[in-house]
Amino acid sequence: MRASVAPPRSIVPMPERHERFVTDSNMEVEPSPWGPHEWLCRVGLTHARDLMLVRVRMPSGKAHQFHRHPEMEEIIYVISGTAEQWVDEERRLLGAGEMAHIPRDMVHGTYNAGEDELVFLAILSPAKIQGPALVDVHLEEPWRSLRTPIPII
Repeated sequence: MRASVAPPRSIVPMPERHERFVTDSNMEVEPSPWGPHEWLCRVGLTHARDLMLVRVRMPSGKAHQFHRHPEMEEIIYVISGTAEQWVDEERRLLGAGEMAHIPRDMVHGTYNAGEDELVFLAILSPAKIQGPALVDVHLEEPWRSLRTPIPII
């Protein structure tokens, strides 16, 4: 009988969590140039396989500039603040309780249009994809002409 050898600790994959309830104490928080992402639902955190939910806290003057999700559709739901929301070449200002639907692979961008922090939920589906989750296009035409790019700091 052969002895099994465990791989070195540094390459052991982290076990998936399967939370039924996600709170401030167990959500996954990731930094981004346009504000922290507070993951409330995604593969590895919950049992959800078709949905992702992230709360974004975007400071004044910041933006998630024009981009697209080749394999996902998205809903942006504003909790507080004012979003300058673009879906394709259409622009709307959204306030608390308002939302935008972004079809799969459609260019869109979310800009904080107010002095206060913009807080919104992004709901994306499906959660499991084959290619890149996001393709940035804010420096390409016609997007750079529609909205002057904001330097990423």
